[in-house]
Amino acid sequence: MQNPRTSNIQTVLRIILGAFMIFAAVGHLTYQRQEFQAQVPDWLPLGKDLVVILSGIVEFTLGFGMVFLSKHKVKFGIALAIFFVLIFPGNVAQYVNGTNAFGLDTDQSRLIRLFFQPLLIVWALWSTGAYKVLFSKN
Repeated sequence: MQNPRTSNIQTVLRIILGAFMIFAAVGHLTYQRQEFQAQVPDWLPLGKDLVVILSGIVEFTLGFGMVFLSKHKVKFGIALAIFFVLIFPGNVAQYVNGTNAFGLDTDQSRLIRLFFQPLLIVWALWSTGAYKVLFSKN
């Protein structure tokens, strides 16, 4: 898979997104576990705490790769975008169920949050050059 050259701003934003993922992973695994459990849909067949722990491990891995493994940035960008798609049902469940967590204590704030998930997907793909690889005509 190609690893296209990215601009300085893309590199900075890739590292910021990776650092954000590492920070979120720490929350998943420690002080915010209960709040993250509020986002796990009831229909998942695994225990909510297990889902939070596993997603925290995935977040840490993806964040680490985004920050430190630039030779594989496209792969990590695609993987992170897929991860953002996979966790979207949790955000929808939080909205539909009216669950308060992370300061989202109104239906309006939970609804607005849903519109940020596509931006995170674009951020992951653009900042790593994955967008260029996926949508090039070559």
